[in-house]
Amino acid sequence: MNNLAKRIIPCLDIRNGRTVKGINFVDIRDAGDPVELAQRYSQQGADELVFLDITASHEKRKLLKALVEKVAASISIPFTVGGGVSELQDADVLLSAGADKISVNSAAILRPPLIDELAKQFGSQFVVVAIDARLENGQWQVYRNGGRIPTGRELFEYAREMQQRGAGEILWTSMNHDGTQNGFANETLRELGQLLNIPLIASGGAGTKQHFADAFTLGQADAALAASVFHYDTIPIPTLKRFLQEQGIKVRS
Repeated sequence: MNNLAKRIIPCLDIRNGRTVKGINFVDIRDAGDPVELAQRYSQQGADELVFLDITASHEKRKLLKALVEKVAASISIPFTVGGGVSELQDADVLLSAGADKISVNSAAILRPPLIDELAKQFGSQFVVVAIDARLENGQWQVYRNGGRIPTGRELFEYAREMQQRGAGEILWTSMNHDGTQNGFANETLRELGQLLNIPLIASGGAGTKQHFADAFTLGQADAALAASVFHYDTIPIPTLKRFLQEQGIKVRS
């Protein structure tokens, strides 16, 4: 896995049709128009794009299909979409709207066999399981509904189960690090990556170019996802990729 080029993935968290960003899953503020941002990232050389409708599960509604179609039409990079995916039909709708992969979070916790069904129907490479977890009393507790509801599941055993059920990739967000810009949870990333044999996407904590390098070297992640540093142009993607190449980290130019 680690001889593949590392991927840089901007994330668009969507609420009411706008891109937003918070800190530790709260203090949400506006970050711009998702279609404009998606176009910018595609042109700048992002490897993939993740689009998460962050209130769909909590509001018990389906994802914004028209917005997904607009974003898909404006970019030329792989596109993962999540938020409110709870049955095969939802995945079907997103595929036809232009998604390359779907991300499942709350529904995988509430009904784990959904991951088996999605993998069987569409192939594992199409299925990303997103896991939000917070370190509490020395244990990583998995949360659902956009980080609102603790589930009683533990990160490592849950991630392993999702892999066994057919997930093609795990997108793990440390809720303790999210939006803080203090760096990724590299120790846990490495531990999680050693447990899995599918790609692991690091999320939560990017603030500097070095933080990305650390996620790939110390954390051994396959991809690093970030939002704020890209949305507010703190770190332009071409600058980041040049920096990583200079550090001897293999990325697509």
